[in-house]
Amino acid sequence: MKSFLTTAPSAKRQLSPDPQRTSDGDDEPTEVKLALLSSLHAGIEQETLLDFLLAHNGSVLRASEAIQLGKNCHEQEKKSSIGIGYQQSLRQYATLSRDSTTPPTRKKKKTKTMSKRGTTLHLYDPEDVAEHTPCTIIHNFLRADEANELLKELLHESKSFEKNTFKLFDNVVSSPHTSSFFVESSEELTAQKSEYYYNGSQLTDVRRITPQLAAVKPKVQDAVNKQIQHRIETRYPSGKKLRYQSPNPWIPNSAFVNCYDGAQQNVGWHSDQLTYLGPRAVIGSISLGVAREFRVRRVVPKDGGGGGGDTSTEVDADAEGQISIHLPHNSLLVMHAEMQEEWKHCVTPAPSIDPHPIAGNKRINITYRDYKPRFHPRFTPRCACKVPCVMRVVQKKRENFGKYFWMCHAGNVPGKQGCSFFQWAEFDDDGNPVELRKSRDGKPHPP
Repeated sequence: MKSFLTTAPSAKRQLSPDPQRTSDGDDEPTEVKLALLSSLHAGIEQETLLDFLLAHNGSVLRASEAIQLGKNCHEQEKKSSIGIGYQQSLRQYATLSRDSTTPPTRKKKKTKTMSKRGTTLHLYDPEDVAEHTPCTIIHNFLRADEANELLKELLHESKSFEKNTFKLFDNVVSSPHTSSFFVESSEELTAQKSEYYYNGSQLTDVRRITPQLAAVKPKVQDAVNKQIQHRIETRYPSGKKLRYQSPNPWIPNSAFVNCYDGAQQNVGWHSDQLTYLGPRAVIGSISLGVAREFRVRRVVPKDGGGGGGDTSTEVDADAEGQISIHLPHNSLLVMHAEMQEEWKHCVTPAPSIDPHPIAGNKRINITYRDYKPRFHPRFTPRCACKVPCVMRVVQKKRENFGKYFWMCHAGNVPGKQGCSFFQWAEFDDDGNPVELRKSRDGKPHPP
């Protein structure tokens, strides 16, 4: 996405030869054309101006007209709606000049980091989201009537949702929103209440999947699997899946449903628990009702390694800048395989919201997940507390960044103390667990 954040000009690129000059007869060098555009449109970065110039075969007049059209549309959008909505990407205004039949040639470039320290980059366009975050967004995912029926069903369910309570730094806190967990069968419901642990304790509010959740699930499964393959082919190195990413189809068999009642209900920065999903997990998330901001930021290890001085520090700080993905009613967000290990996400409090005609001030969020049988608590390590361990990934220390480990999380339960159990987790290239190795001295080694 071409942001209006001001940055230093990138290395100069030459315009491709144009056998037919545009009607404004501009024969000046590229640098002069950029200077002219800069004087007409102050505040737009040089690379964005060059993109417009390239798209209009070097015509300053037509590039300027396209930029102004984009500004006018943006102002009209701001006047017509003060809430969260859709943003028109600048790409649509970079049309070819009328007397041109072929686009200018240019080399494919590496994605530029658009986030900036201390600012929030807001994304609306699906192409921008895919380019600058580990996510894919699909607007108007379901038929309008289907989305509304699902929303009504879950609004009714949400009346009895609960707040999760857990211990954080020796303080007992509750989640700033309500939620419930849905599974497909009675057997799975029993297992979730008796065998699975979250934040060191068992869930009390587990429910059978509702009719509308079940009806929508195949559509989510199909869309997510298509997006996984598309991302592998277009975004990952050499068009291959990531290491530890499962090659098998993504099959959702459970769903956390969250309810955010009002502008102030939120969830803080976190990565989703991978214990039962395995490494490089993919999650499909549907938003219904009130539109809210979903923010993401890259995790950059802080210690050791760098050696780049102030420049390296600044690059890391910019990489950690917040990116806001706007989630309107009836949108599907796919969190891809790099999301949980390398990024954190949150839903921030909003200064104001636009009420939804059905949901009022509420937002319903469904996160479909693929619980893998090989990560059932029967097959994962147990600590001295006799509860299944939680699987986490190293995110702070550079030398072990991205490595997985098992540890006790019984200490997250109010009134309980955990133990010091620690064990590295090992997987094959497809994310299947291999036999766990114990520390030689029998003592835990923190990551």
